[in-house]
Amino acid sequence: MAEDARMVPDMSEDSETLNRPNFTSQGFLIWSVEKMTDWTIKPVCFALSEQGGQCYSKLTLIVYKPPDRVSITFLNHSESPFEGDRYTLQCHVTEVAPAENVLVTFYSGEKMLAQMHSNTSSEKKPVTQSFTLNIVSSKEDTEAQYWCEAKLELGPEGPQHLPVMASQRLFAPQLSCPVKLKVTEGERFPCEVTGNPQPSVTWFRNGQIVAPPSHLNKKDAGNYTIQAKGLFSKNFTVEVKILPARGTANSCCGHFLLLVLLTQMITHV
Repeated sequence: MAEDARMVPDMSEDSETLNRPNFTSQGFLIWSVEKMTDWTIKPVCFALSEQGGQCYSKLTLIVYKPPDRVSITFLNHSESPFEGDRYTLQCHVTEVAPAENVLVTFYSGEKMLAQMHSNTSSEKKPVTQSFTLNIVSSKEDTEAQYWCEAKLELGPEGPQHLPVMASQRLFAPQLSCPVKLKVTEGERFPCEVTGNPQPSVTWFRNGQIVAPPSHLNKKDAGNYTIQAKGLFSKNFTVEVKILPARGTANSCCGHFLLLVLLTQMITHV
């Protein structure tokens, strides 16, 4: 007697009566279910021989559930890191089963930092777990993006293309404009500070806290210091130069030429 070892995904929180298995022309018994919520089920296939007696075989079956959510946080980190400081990244995987088949990968940008499996090998029901990775800070850390992903590895008999769930990316404050900025008078101020988590931003000019201008004019020219506090603290200095609005120079020349012509006409009269 041959057996069919199947991977059965969880589809609902409600149980359902199991269907009778079907025979195939190749002598296999195929057992199909639409949904499964018995996380510890141990199916057994029985058969009666023509000579009398009974035999059975245990079926290999895993009930699985992809994670609801994957998130990442920094633990015990400083907003002003020093090279050589130790920090801890934590990847939080919510409601996944079975835990022993979870593989978590940590990244810095596109560079893989580490991979690790769950240490909860006996739990079959969905669980929420945190995976931690200790890192040593370097000069490049303030420019890096940190994230993690979680996936289920169910072996060669299981699904091979299960979705991989990734966390959001953590990154330090970044300035969206050049540090030497030329803007035409009347245009919008294009400087913004982004980051995840969203940084708190304070603007300074001549040592005084100011609100960033929305539309620039000549009096807005000068140096600005931007203090941003997020995943790490960063300061930016932006030199702003205001260019004349289009048509301003031509308008001045036109007015001067008109004045000269009027003066000449009055003189001739």
